[in-house]
Amino acid sequence: MTTPDTSGAAGGGTRTPQVSYRQARSLAEAVFEVGGLSVFYGDHEAVRDVNMSIGDRQITAMIGPSGCGKSTVLRCFNRMNDLVPTARVHGKIHYHNEDLYGREVDPIEVRRRIGMVFQKPNPFPKSIYDNIAYGPRVGGFKGNVDDLVEETLTHAALWEEVKDKLKTSALALSGGQQQRLCIARTIAVKPEVILMDEPCSSLDPIATAKIEDLMEKLAEEFTIIVVTHNMQQAARVSHRTAFFTADVDDKGERHGRLVEYDETARIFSNPSDRRTEDYISGRFG
Repeated sequence: MTTPDTSGAAGGGTRTPQVSYRQARSLAEAVFEVGGLSVFYGDHEAVRDVNMSIGDRQITAMIGPSGCGKSTVLRCFNRMNDLVPTARVHGKIHYHNEDLYGREVDPIEVRRRIGMVFQKPNPFPKSIYDNIAYGPRVGGFKGNVDDLVEETLTHAALWEEVKDKLKTSALALSGGQQQRLCIARTIAVKPEVILMDEPCSSLDPIATAKIEDLMEKLAEEFTIIVVTHNMQQAARVSHRTAFFTADVDDKGERHGRLVEYDETARIFSNPSDRRTEDYISGRFG
């Protein structure tokens, strides 16, 4: 587990204009405030100097081409990069004004408060019921588990579809149902933030629409950060959008960069950077 260098990111470079930290703090209520965030894998700087502020109970989308660092940045928000032996995080991420990478911070507690839904549905090889009940039981939940399972599955818009087969294997569900079950499993432990790493990439359009509807409902109670390659999805569901790209330095190495971060409507209708416009219009590269 790595404590970031709060003096700022290592490296540098002036090829890409950066979003200033002052500009990134424009939201009135922020759950996360990120300043000078850089992520290294060994000696390689995968992401360089990211500044952004994530608003409370908003959906923030991160878009950009493959290899631009979106998922790497996403994993910083719940310290998943701690699990990568060569990863180092520099800069700062404050969660409700507390240093998320402070020495006294328990990363297990971080991941309880900041849940994650992965690209491929990954239900436990257990019953539907036990998938939901597992996390709360491990966390010492003392209430009525039956009620919690029903409440959580209802919250994830899945209860009516599975209420008569709670004891059957979660692996028997369709892909879209499995992904909603994974979302239900995440919210069962009462997090504040849900991170989603391309949650619809393996789903058909009908299942994708259900997940998007669910995301909009969940945003009434949870802060959501989603990485997506689907620009239409970002435009449909998010309040704010961050566009990332990758620069190539003089040594031929790629570094992920945050190019532009703004309200979604503005990003898609009147972006301030030509690279954002080119990406959205399909002229990128």
